[in-house]
Amino acid sequence: MDLLLLLVAATATAFATGLGALPVFLMGSRAELLRPILLGTAIGAMTVASLVGLLKPAIEEGGTIEIVVGLLAGTMLVVAAHRFLARRDVHVGNVRGAGVRLSVLVFGVLFVHSLPEGLAIGTAYASELAGLSLFVILAIGLQNIPEGTSVAIPMAEAGFSRSSQFWAAVLTSAPQPVGAVLAFLVVEHVRGLLPASFAFAAGAMLALVAFELVPQAFGPSRWLRAGVGSAAGAVAMLALAAVAGV
Repeated sequence: MDLLLLLVAATATAFATGLGALPVFLMGSRAELLRPILLGTAIGAMTVASLVGLLKPAIEEGGTIEIVVGLLAGTMLVVAAHRFLARRDVHVGNVRGAGVRLSVLVFGVLFVHSLPEGLAIGTAYASELAGLSLFVILAIGLQNIPEGTSVAIPMAEAGFSRSSQFWAAVLTSAPQPVGAVLAFLVVEHVRGLLPASFAFAAGAMLALVAFELVPQAFGPSRWLRAGVGSAAGAVAMLALAAVAGV
């Protein structure tokens, strides 16, 4: 029963990512007006979740070397992927261009860091710390919503269909249920890997925010909306951390 409940919770966090795509394809061209706010929300939520939900437990449980290596590895993943995609005419079917490159980069990074997030869900769920378990599950679920928006916005601009935007957003979090179940079943073995995994995910997320989302959100005439969205996302995540006692 515990394993079933965990699987349901982790699957729900994955589908929460798809919710972020809904305002993008429902509003059509008007979604562009919300783009700075939605991207800002993703920036605030991802930054706080990276620092509080990933980097903080990594520092508390891991050594300096493994944390630094994890952070650098996560950061270099984003930098290398960005350079690789920037030099190529990336296309999916007949859809190509800068929007496709950004879509592939965002999808790839979010997909990769979903596995350690799943490990975090499973390990927290297996622990006796109810507050940490609640925060990790709810924080990742909440964070996944603007992540879905981050996936859907460039896909919409690149010409992908609404269903493609929704399912691509959901698929970025597909590793979460897998990682959650694995962590729950072998929690003692996974626990030793968590600090580096947390740091890796934090580095990738923070690099994505710095190199991709911030330049997209904070453009001319957009900084106010992006700032409001960033503040809202950050406050929501901080409030959730306070409620959960993390």
